[in-house]
This record gives sequence, structure tokens and C-alpha cells, in this order.
Amino acid sequence: MIQQLDVSLSIPIPEDSVLISKIELQELKNEKLSGVYWNMKELEKRINRKSEWIKENILYPSKFRKILDSENGGFVFYPKSKGQTWSFQANKMAEFLDKHFNQIFTR
Repeated sequence: MIQQLDVSLSIPIPEDSVLISKIELQELKNEKLSGVYWNMKELEKRINRKSEWIKENILYPSKFRKILDSENGGFVFYPKSKGQTWSFQANKMAEFLDKHFNQIFTR
């Protein structure tokens, strides 16, 4: 016969904290970036890489550019002339970086 022990446990939650599901947390993160656009400097800060590295490893390789370029329905505006700036739809760029991490860092 298997023995069974029933236990009641109380875990105090600090007044300045709440418990939420992982799904709710992800939704809150997505909302935080919704409607936000990054420029190149903000993207550099986010991923801790210089613009040259970002261009060489993420923005210009054709396997990524066909997904990213706003002219192909993507979420990155590629400057077409001097003076124009890069623009990244923050929530979609963050999702792309997470999803393609292995591809970005392996050649």
C-alpha cells in the first residue's frame, strides 16, 4: 500500500508583488513594445552589438532581409538615401531576434 501525506502550505506574497501566468507575462511584454519603433542606436543598445555587426549578420544577409524588409511586408525600414534612418517595429524585431538567435550566431 502506498502511503500518502496531505499537506497544506501557505506562502506569503509580498504586498508589492502579484502572481500572473506566463501567458499574461508574455502579453504584457508584447504590449510594452506595441506601437514602439526603434532606431539603429536603440537596436544596438538592445542587442549589445554595433551597427556594422547588425548589418552584416542580421540586416543584409538575404535569408533575413527577405523577411525583414518593409518593401517585402516586413517590419524594418531600410534607408534608401543618405539622411534617412533605420526604423524597426520593436515588438516584431524583438520576436524575430528571439526566434532566429541560433541562425544569427551560427554561419
